[in-house]
Amino acid sequence: MMQSLALKETSVDQIIICNPFDGSFVGAVSETSADSVNLLLERANRGAQIARSLPRHRRSAILEKAAATVEARKEEFALLIVREAGKTITQARKEATRCVNTLKLSADEAKRNAGEVIPFDSYAGSESRQGWYTREPLGIITAVTPYNDPLNLVAHKLGPAIAGGNAVLLKPSELTPLSAIKLVEVLLESGLPEEVITVAVGGAELGKALVSAKDVRMISFTGGFSTGEAIAKSAGIKKLAMDLGGNAPVIVMENSHFDAAVEACASGAYWAAGQNCIGTQRILVQRPIYERFKAAFVARTAKLKTGNPMESDTDVGPMISEKAVSRAAAMVERAIAAGATLLCGHKPSRTLYPPTVLENAPATCDLWNEEVFAPIAILQTFDELEEAIRLANSPEYSLHAGIFTNDLEEALDAANQIDAGGVMINDSSDYRFDAMPFGGFKYGSMGREGVRFAYEDMTQPKVVCINRLKW
Repeated sequence: MMQSLALKETSVDQIIICNPFDGSFVGAVSETSADSVNLLLERANRGAQIARSLPRHRRSAILEKAAATVEARKEEFALLIVREAGKTITQARKEATRCVNTLKLSADEAKRNAGEVIPFDSYAGSESRQGWYTREPLGIITAVTPYNDPLNLVAHKLGPAIAGGNAVLLKPSELTPLSAIKLVEVLLESGLPEEVITVAVGGAELGKALVSAKDVRMISFTGGFSTGEAIAKSAGIKKLAMDLGGNAPVIVMENSHFDAAVEACASGAYWAAGQNCIGTQRILVQRPIYERFKAAFVARTAKLKTGNPMESDTDVGPMISEKAVSRAAAMVERAIAAGATLLCGHKPSRTLYPPTVLENAPATCDLWNEEVFAPIAILQTFDELEEAIRLANSPEYSLHAGIFTNDLEEALDAANQIDAGGVMINDSSDYRFDAMPFGGFKYGSMGREGVRFAYEDMTQPKVVCINRLKW
């Protein structure tokens, strides 16, 4: 499969992809050597010239056709996501549906966001001038995507890049490259010239070579903070757009809709086995309802079924690897050693990690301060909203937050004071609509995704100004 999308000369070995749940063979792709970056760039430079020459209606038609194809083959995509990433079949179907929407939004953006007229005569001395600006391609964009949303997060980079007339060097996670490759195949079937996207699958050395190349004009990266920091140090002078993770708080006020808060927090904490950058990690509950909420939340958590992701009644599938489970379990152990109380869960079995709840994790432990990226939630009590906001804002990472309250003033105060890229009111932190600006505050990200906002990051304005000379 991989050989049809990248240069054969770049292949050095095979990467084997196995099912995280049972270890069965899913597929193999050719590994791309870091030494082959010049060949990749030659191809991408040709692709950039081809991409910018595609008229907007053609870019839009390609994306629309790709969306229709993914829609028609949605179950096929969902099954592949389950097999290579371990998402439950229900969650995988939702991701495939979101991919369709992302591609459609990108098709719309290709025709809509072309620039504006500039009112030069608004300024004294420019009365004789008129003109406009257009949005032009950047050129080559390197896109680096993670394993947790192996289809839709790829679409969030490819769709806007194509809409903007760019070429892409795509490096999907080597843990889950098959969904990305399948999406690229659909785009090619839909009429995209093959050199516009170059797929390269490999490890850190390949990534470093791709992001540091001078011909690359932008890096679009979703992943961990340490990798993002390394990219920023080696990228050189180019645009950087990064989603680097979060540690999402949800505040539950005494006056909130109790049952809705319990249900949404459980869904937000354990969706995709907690491997969700906006997943609910810290649940801050006002003291008068804390004990009641704790009992209900733990009971709801205990009812969740962990196991085979192909079974429709499974709520929590496997994590991506045993290494990921070991990391999460070690964070829980350190929190318990520091004084946290385990309320349920924390019984790892190979790649399965059952939903886990702790309370009173010290603010000094890494489980409170870092992104756990696992099905683990922390409960913490508070008295006044100001205290909850202070607790919510304490980590350095911040993508989304949530608050449950029936008081509009409280909701707006929280939305104003919480340092996050999105504040969900009467919802958990993990709500995302693919058209909205998505990113974080503080060290959570640079730039924004969401199709329109990524498209604008992936294009550059060009001004045309006409001076009407009188002879």
